[in-house]
Amino acid sequence: MKRSTHYPIHWFIVFLFTISISWGQIKTSTTLDEAINKALEKSLSQKNKELEIEKLNLQEKGIWNKYIPTVEASAIYSYFDNKLTVDLPTTQIPIINYPLFDGKTPFDNYGNIFNGSIMAKTVLFSGMQIPNGAKAIKEKTKGTQYLKDSEKDQIIKEVINTFDQLSLLKAIDTLIKDSNNRLQNEAKRVQKAIEQGLAVPYDRDKIKLAALELQSKKVELDGKRELIYKKITYLTGYSASQTNMVTYELEPYLIINNQLNTENKQEIKALESFKTAYEFLLKKEKGTYLPTIGAFGGVSYSSLFDARATTPVITGVNQALYLGLNELTISNNWMVGAAVKWELFTGFERQHKIHEAKINIHQLQNQIDDTKEKLALLLENNWVNYSVLNKKLEIAYQQEKIAKNNLNLASKQYTQGLISVSERLEAENDCFKSAVNKINTLIDQRLAAIETIIATGDLTKQLNKQ
Repeated sequence: MKRSTHYPIHWFIVFLFTISISWGQIKTSTTLDEAINKALEKSLSQKNKELEIEKLNLQEKGIWNKYIPTVEASAIYSYFDNKLTVDLPTTQIPIINYPLFDGKTPFDNYGNIFNGSIMAKTVLFSGMQIPNGAKAIKEKTKGTQYLKDSEKDQIIKEVINTFDQLSLLKAIDTLIKDSNNRLQNEAKRVQKAIEQGLAVPYDRDKIKLAALELQSKKVELDGKRELIYKKITYLTGYSASQTNMVTYELEPYLIINNQLNTENKQEIKALESFKTAYEFLLKKEKGTYLPTIGAFGGVSYSSLFDARATTPVITGVNQALYLGLNELTISNNWMVGAAVKWELFTGFERQHKIHEAKINIHQLQNQIDDTKEKLALLLENNWVNYSVLNKKLEIAYQQEKIAKNNLNLASKQYTQGLISVSERLEAENDCFKSAVNKINTLIDQRLAAIETIIATGDLTKQLNKQ
């Protein structure tokens, strides 16, 4: 992540006016691209979205599967023991003129019944409820995929910015070492001057104090670097050694086209898909006004066996009759047919569901309109921030160049005794701060560019592996 700083202004202007085919590109190295992919694979949020999409796909299949015939097999055995009362018009038995069925006649009965069947049923017409329900789930799946892609953009931004922060710490570490080396050389020169009576211990102590300040910054830097390594491990699962293998050029991101819009923003597409899903649900609810038609077919086996019936005592015979049935069987009873079910009135339940679906559509449309306005405002804010940081970055390059020239001049003047040690250390401090400010501004510019492209929904398209 080292880069030449001999001609920063020239380099920045050349880069700024380099025209590429696309309106903007987020350049990544092979190793950084691998880290991004690792983070996307490791993200539990992305995995949960994938599982949610898988569930929705299963739901859609389940709805379409309602057209597939269902086959049911059943077997029922029952034992009955009851009293049957018969009240038929009285009939006279010829010759003997004996009345039959005089009034209510009870019979005591018991026996066994067995019934077994295999039946197939299918839906022929559902009032378009099945296709509209399936299409609603499909649109919901599309919306969930758009939300997954939106989260993906945030993960990419987080990974790049975190590695940029690590680059910042490495650059500051190099600056601290360079500054400390210069101070050590000055300390040796001052010590010799003190021994020769050409300098006072005050100068030596001032340099020592400045070196201690650098040491304090180094300790703070090490703590921040440890936290950055842990964050990278959380994001990508990388070890420290794997993290150190990620290298890329820390350079500004360029957005050429300033006519940006939010038409491709995933959140808007997701809401539009969810709205379409509710429109299909509305059609599904309206389909309940239509009849549903089904077909069935199968074979059954029914048997009444070992049945007995006892009559009351018959006058003249003075005893009851005992009737028996060994078996009455209907076997291989093939059936095929069609059925129509039409709910003509449901107590206004359908009307309420249709009204609720219309409200949901209206709410989503309001949410879409509000989201478009907010995202347009966010895009404008990000673009202004990006433009400001471009100007600040150009100024930071100039500040760094001037601070370096001042440091070189101050070193020579201090050696010649033309300035005090405080002025020499001030030039050292100004050079350090200007270099850190340049890198900080560069990282902020890169982040602003990413956030601007994210607001358009085109971040993945603009990733360009070098």
